[in-house]
Amino acid sequence: MTNKIGNFIAGKWSDSLSGRRFQSRNPADNRQVVIEAPLSGRDDVDRAVAAARAALPSWRRLPAPRRGEILYRAGELLNANRQRLGELVTGEMGKVIAEGLGDVQEAIDIAYYMAGEGRRLQGETVPSELPDKDCKSIREPLGVVALITPWNFPIAIPAWKLFAALICGNTAILKPSSDTPACAAALVEILAEAGVPDGVVNFVCGPGEEVGEYLFCHPDLDAASFTGSCAAGERLERLLAPLHRPLALEMGGKNAIVVMDDADLELALEGTLWGGFGTSGQRCTAASRIIVHERIHDRFVGMLSESASRLRLGNGLDAGTHVGPLVNESQGQKVLDFIGIGREEGAQMLTGGHRVTDGELAHGFFIAPTVFAEVTPQMRIAREEIFGPVVSVLRCASFEEAVATVNAVPFGLSSAIYSRDVNVTARAERELATGIVYINASTIGAEVHLPFGGWRHSGSGHPEAGGRGGAVDFFSRVKVIYRDYSGRLQKAQIDK
Repeated sequence: MTNKIGNFIAGKWSDSLSGRRFQSRNPADNRQVVIEAPLSGRDDVDRAVAAARAALPSWRRLPAPRRGEILYRAGELLNANRQRLGELVTGEMGKVIAEGLGDVQEAIDIAYYMAGEGRRLQGETVPSELPDKDCKSIREPLGVVALITPWNFPIAIPAWKLFAALICGNTAILKPSSDTPACAAALVEILAEAGVPDGVVNFVCGPGEEVGEYLFCHPDLDAASFTGSCAAGERLERLLAPLHRPLALEMGGKNAIVVMDDADLELALEGTLWGGFGTSGQRCTAASRIIVHERIHDRFVGMLSESASRLRLGNGLDAGTHVGPLVNESQGQKVLDFIGIGREEGAQMLTGGHRVTDGELAHGFFIAPTVFAEVTPQMRIAREEIFGPVVSVLRCASFEEAVATVNAVPFGLSSAIYSRDVNVTARAERELATGIVYINASTIGAEVHLPFGGWRHSGSGHPEAGGRGGAVDFFSRVKVIYRDYSGRLQKAQIDK
């Protein structure tokens, strides 16, 4: 890729009709421009939707196994370019290189998985209650779908949405976050090289308020999928409600790890550090609440604060970096504001709590991993999503109290429990009110062959990834077919 990208519409890269552009910068060093991208407007969206609509009839009629072969080739190309793409993720989003490579690996995994779904898009064949009649259901695409994706998984999440939409026979318009357009463009390039026909995948850059909302409400659109903040997702939900348009939302979380008094504390510590500070806390599944049994509370808090203080901040491409930068200044300022709120609420800050500006770090937005203790469930830092390297430790006296605390927030995405008691963990599986539950593991680490999604304010109930129960169920609809070969009118229940 050059240092400039365009929109991708009807198989061609082109500038926005206005000719305006914006820059994506390296969050570890904001002096470095990663890419220049088109600042699109409504006319560009109209062109992209028209291209997707024109490409739909031939794509939906292409047999699903043939669509799967194209996705398989995309997976092979992603794998061949994994290092380059992983470095691009780190350079544009800021996560450490191991996580950047993992971002690409998720896209590879979902490519292979969805390629296989091309031979598994099954419905049902069931016996009829009448003679000389058969009954079946089949899956059909929704049509033209719009996809808005966030910056924190700039290749993986576009791949999650695109590959599921494509295998089901839909055509798509992808609008990525304006913080990471280069990563999304690289994925679209891979799909074009893999043989996706012109117009099947279209790519438009621009601001969410103008481009994203107009795209989702476009009169020639059939469905939409969004991953991002609760505020943006809930606004889109309100806008689309009168249109009766299928909408999948994957939004925020206030995820918790429960550490019981019989837990393996070293294992729980590793899970807390990974869940709380991996991706600099910029994951919807980040572990921002740690609920610790009072018998081991003080010991565990000491272990956590000491370990967090030793995490090394830096450019994600540098060997030895544990925690990268926040994606941009506004996100960093939001995190600093929450740290101030925690102090005002009376929480005890044990480590971190400040922006790090030493040497080269001065040119990025780095915040030291922060641990608050003596946090109560009513505090804002224990209830609201921070999306940064800030962990709040709460005390509990029992399993029941821990579960009640986990479930007391408006979100329900991910939760985890550390305990050696199989009966306790079995009860946790049942009682934790989140879409994902981890036993003796952190709140992050979903696998693509199972659905990914949250409850309540964390999402709309249409999970990503997976097959049955996941994205395939959202991006396809069921048609029921009755065939009567009796040669006479049969009236179902009336004839009975």
